[in-house]
Amino acid sequence: MHLVFTTGHTAPAGTALQRRDLAERALDLARMLRLLLPGDPGVAGLLALILLTDARRHARTDPAGRLLVLADQDRAAWDHGEISEGLTLARQALRHRPCTRYPLMAAIAATHATAPRFEATDWAQILALYDQLTAIWPSPIVALNRAIALGQARGPGAGLAALDALDALAAEPQLTGYHYLPAARAEYLRQLYRIDEARLAYDEALLLASNTTERDYLATRRAGLGA
Repeated sequence: MHLVFTTGHTAPAGTALQRRDLAERALDLARMLRLLLPGDPGVAGLLALILLTDARRHARTDPAGRLLVLADQDRAAWDHGEISEGLTLARQALRHRPCTRYPLMAAIAATHATAPRFEATDWAQILALYDQLTAIWPSPIVALNRAIALGQARGPGAGLAALDALDALAAEPQLTGYHYLPAARAEYLRQLYRIDEARLAYDEALLLASNTTERDYLATRRAGLGA
């Protein structure tokens, strides 16, 4: 269900950012599973994660269809009904110990959902949650997300160092061809004014990205670096 949702939330290829048919199907299935297993904290965490992530769907592109990253989204356009439901489920799931994968992922999504603006995001809390998640579910994708959170919490230099450390995992199937790694490197390199390196990182991300909306965003960011 999570795989179906993530594929719908950001389509791997094509011109549209989202596949709403897949995202909505995953949400329906998660609700059904919750009815079947009401006492399972993992199921509650999964439904919470889907709700809290799906709540941003209307704010992820502008009227022209251009990608809006989290920092640029209008949080008033988020679905606050889904956020409220997701927060309730996340709290229920997190009461069970030890915490499992989906309640922790829901807690990360909840931290984003409750920040009144991007600058108020509690990145230290998100980083701590990623540390917990890494301890029970180590994976290259979690490591990438943790590195991005580290850069937000402690500065672009720290984030870039963590991303560079992932080079040793470049042979991992989950990271091979994964354009978010060079895209994240490009952003931190840009913040550090290492413009030539940032340009090369954006070029790599553009080679790997297959979704047109994401490619257009990356191309715009690259163009902003100058010739």
